[in-house]
Amino acid sequence: MHRPRYKRIVLKLSGEILSREGNVIDPVIVDKLTDDIIELHNYNIDIGLVIGGGNIVRGQQAVSSLQIDRVQADYMGMLSTVINSLAVQSALEKKGVFTRVMTAITMSNVAEPYIRRRALRHIEKGRIVIFSCGTGNPYFSTDTAAALRAIEIGADIIMKGTKVDGVFSSDPLKNSKAVLLKNISYLHFIKNGYKAMDTTAVSLCMENNLPIAVFNLYTKDNMKNIVLGKDIGTIIDCGGQE
Repeated sequence: MHRPRYKRIVLKLSGEILSREGNVIDPVIVDKLTDDIIELHNYNIDIGLVIGGGNIVRGQQAVSSLQIDRVQADYMGMLSTVINSLAVQSALEKKGVFTRVMTAITMSNVAEPYIRRRALRHIEKGRIVIFSCGTGNPYFSTDTAAALRAIEIGADIIMKGTKVDGVFSSDPLKNSKAVLLKNISYLHFIKNGYKAMDTTAVSLCMENNLPIAVFNLYTKDNMKNIVLGKDIGTIIDCGGQE
């Protein structure tokens, strides 16, 4: 067994990753995703997980389409992340992996409130911790929540799973000549307005020298290979292309 490059990670997934063909939460996708997470866990990797809620409610879309107040819409989005987190927790625990969901908004009948020391204790005991409700504040994305929690728990890297192979020079779904950028700096990412991750999250990572890996979640073994240090996707850090 190869020795992992990273001992503690935060895996960030969009809520849309869980949905397919009209299923808000697709059981086949959840089953495959949890198998991949367990494979990492078997390498004795400490895992924190942050899942968005866009497959159920996306705050900004609720503002524009339903004319809901922005703050209310963002809270609706936070509650959506709890639904996704509970679904993934259930799938993991059916496969024998101890898991805790922690919420930034108190709902003690459903999950534990987020307390940093308690989260660290769960991780030290080998449990996967799923951080939900974002930061608990409107106007902040779950990307920013992932960056914040990763810094708080001392993660070595944030791994952002997407539908494309990493960060490209332009949208690869619209431009066949778009170039995959293997290693870029935080400032290069922010200045060029790339959309793979929220700029507030990237700024927070830059201030704390926390690298970000952006990769294709659907390519077999990508998640494992990043942890093992292989050249997969895009790395955003202080030493990349300016």
